[in-house]
Amino acid sequence: MTPTSTALHLPGAIVGTTAGPLSHDIDARWLMAYAAALGEEDPRYYDTATAAGPLAHPLFPVCYEWPLAVELRARAISEVVAALGVHATHQLTIHRLPRRGDRLSTAARIVSVNRRRAGALVIVRFDTTDARGEPVSTTLHGSLYRGVETDAAAGTRVDDGGRASDGPIRWEAPVPVAAKAAHLYTECARIWNPIHTDGAVARAAGLPGPILHGTATLALGVSRVVARDLGGEPARVRGVSARFTGMVPVPSRFVVRGRAGGTSAIEFDAVDAGGRPVLSDGTLTL
Repeated sequence: MTPTSTALHLPGAIVGTTAGPLSHDIDARWLMAYAAALGEEDPRYYDTATAAGPLAHPLFPVCYEWPLAVELRARAISEVVAALGVHATHQLTIHRLPRRGDRLSTAARIVSVNRRRAGALVIVRFDTTDARGEPVSTTLHGSLYRGVETDAAAGTRVDDGGRASDGPIRWEAPVPVAAKAAHLYTECARIWNPIHTDGAVARAAGLPGPILHGTATLALGVSRVVARDLGGEPARVRGVSARFTGMVPVPSRFVVRGRAGGTSAIEFDAVDAGGRPVLSDGTLTL
């Protein structure tokens, strides 16, 4: 086997690799900063006068999961292969929203490696508990390593996330993305990846320029669904899933589209200004 083919191979043996547990102190500053990065205007996201403190956005768990995502990737995946990874799928279960004063503990584990036409799909599970050991959030995070070969399917077969959101469009909500939106999200979420903020790094990765974080795109989509279908009540959200099917350059705009809605789930997707998919098979579980 040549050095090149070795570098672009991801062994199924990485299944079971772990990172953590890692502890995080959740404070009002972090909760408010994340909401501000998304342009939230609901005063509950910034209310420090109540005993519970500011309300957490439903996608806030991505903030405390990120350090372990970086650590786990460094342990299991070579730098050459890691550079080819993109966030492909996301499934979040919210057992309860994080609160100011929480001391949370997160552990991460690679649970699946499977072949896809475009490369190797790696699913990482993040489990977060509070100081009493009670669950707070559980996430299945899928990364696609483009053009990378892998062994036969290894580990637990995990659903790629999301339901087919092909029902009629009930509403549309445009989302403007400012030129420095990715910089703001990077610092407020504490999620740093230079392809989102450094033009030279983005171009070296084959991108035309910096792109918005996938989790930012998803969070902005969730906010629109909460506003349009949940009466502005984010605490009703018990789960979020979607596939990332396009990039959002900065600056630009995209459109979130509400699809099927019911008492237990709401489906949505998002397209860019040219009508190309950005988020597919989005579902909010209630």
